Amino acid sequence: MVQIIPAREISLDELEDKFGLQLASDTNFFREWQDNLPTLTAVEKQAIERIKSNYFNLNKRRFMSEEAVKMVVLSPLLDLAGFYQPPFEIETETAIEITAEDEGLIVKGNIDVLVIQKRLWILVIESKSSKFDVMIALPQALSYMLANQNLTQPTFGLLINGREFVFVKLMQQEQLSYARSYALSMERDAELQQVLSILKRLGSLII
Repeated sequence: MVQIIPAREISLDELEDKFGLQLASDTNFFREWQDNLPTLTAVEKQAIERIKSNYFNLNKRRFMSEEAVKMVVLSPLLDLAGFYQPPFEIETETAIEITAEDEGLIVKGNIDVLVIQKRLWILVIESKSSKFDVMIALPQALSYMLANQNLTQPTFGLLINGREFVFVKLMQQEQLSYARSYALSMERDAELQQVLSILKRLGSLII
């Protein structure tokens, strides 16, 4: 009998067990979030400060919902990164199903955020409070990224809860491996600028 697990409920242990996924031990595996980042213009830096101001102004009144996070934080970041312009293509509400070979396991779920060029997956923490740890979405993101048919090329993810941002890389080399950045925070100086620089860097790689 085939076992079906919603992507939102799968754990890292299950992904490692069923798909042979492992955390990369090589510190050079995921340098894209740190090396060769583009320098932002003065206009881009001003726009980033506006995003931060909007976020803190709204968040001090009540914790921001998923929809508010997408509107106030994510959407302007993607605009600044150029993802709404050619040659980029964005999919929304994409249903993903992946199967572990010979294990009788199907992991399925719906992603209701964005997939860019089928190489960059963006997930907003689905909660009513931005207090939730951004890492709660890591197993879900990896399960969606595993649906990519060409894992010999790197696939990237971004997890966001409004206040924090974590980038993820998944790639098949000798073994199916992933790595992640540390959590970049809206509350630390210049880290939201770094988030935009990383998005622009990944955009240059996935096209």
